[in-house]
Amino acid sequence: MSVLAAIAVLALLIAVHELGHFLAARLQGIHVNRFSLGFGPVLLKYQGEKTEYAVRAFPLGGFVGFPDDDPDSPIPPDDPDLLRNRPVFDRAIVISAGVIANLIFAYVVLVMQVGATGIPEGFNYQPGVAVPQVMTADSPAAKAGIKSGDTIVAVNGAVLPASETAIIELKTAIERSPEQAIVLGVLRGRETLTLTATPEKSSEGLGRIGVQLSPNGDPVFRQANNIGEIFSLGAQRFQSIFVGTAGGFYRLITNFGETAGQLASPVKIVQQGAVVAEDNATNLLVFAAVISINLAIINILPLPALDGGQLAFLIVEGLRGKPVPVHIQDGVMQSVMQSGLLLLFGLGIFLIVRDTSQLEWVQQLTR
Repeated sequence: MSVLAAIAVLALLIAVHELGHFLAARLQGIHVNRFSLGFGPVLLKYQGEKTEYAVRAFPLGGFVGFPDDDPDSPIPPDDPDLLRNRPVFDRAIVISAGVIANLIFAYVVLVMQVGATGIPEGFNYQPGVAVPQVMTADSPAAKAGIKSGDTIVAVNGAVLPASETAIIELKTAIERSPEQAIVLGVLRGRETLTLTATPEKSSEGLGRIGVQLSPNGDPVFRQANNIGEIFSLGAQRFQSIFVGTAGGFYRLITNFGETAGQLASPVKIVQQGAVVAEDNATNLLVFAAVISINLAIINILPLPALDGGQLAFLIVEGLRGKPVPVHIQDGVMQSVMQSGLLLLFGLGIFLIVRDTSQLEWVQQLTR
């Protein structure tokens, strides 16, 4: 059920994104002839008065179609309500609406999560540091035998305290030991293990073992004093996630070799969402917000086949005062788009294969 919940969240986020494009066009009176969730063969289809609505076989995206270049469309090419005949600003609204919809959705679900859980008022710390996730199967942590859900309770014989300083002590010990073995006391269920990990040396010269760390224990909440407090905390969390995500993409672009291992396919995203759903149903709202913000930032990047790439063309058109010449759009830029699609598709397939091979049940089959 938790896996289905995570898949449902991804499908909902795709629907939100495409619905943003669709409503931005419809509310401006722009013709829309297709609204599709997924790609590939059509599973379900409904023909409305003006638009065909469809659900397709591969739920890895979606699209909103316009009749501008449809040779079978009965709409004349000079119709002012075709997307291509609208002013630059109108088209920019349609193209950017998917990103805006994802950002608004993220804020709304964060507000819902705050309303459901309450206002944090402290933390009930337990000894050690929790490991929500081991990043990759070939990380030093995975090689040492550390698993997602473990709790590290000691490092080099020093017991990690039941306080907020536990993470700092553990990180310091790891960072100061690049390419040097460290001994970790690990609690897994009721069993205490002694594992040895050898941190990799990062480009900054610090040790890394490839895990996410979080405080061990449970937060303490109180009821909100008023609705304004809920909206305010929701905004703070939105800002924190957005800034952190944008920073992650910046590091990915500027230091790809160091951060490429953090890329995740839909398989990995669903796996993480399932873990979140099992742990706490309200945390699924935070998962939805994080993925929604990621989708927004990815789509606004000025890359071929993304919303940001189309906005880049509109910016050039706005600066020139006239559209980009047709021969450029249909020639050189079409080749760039095809190359971009091939690159994105190839990267997606690689990530899916990699993340599927790292699933625990798949590794058991291949042993």
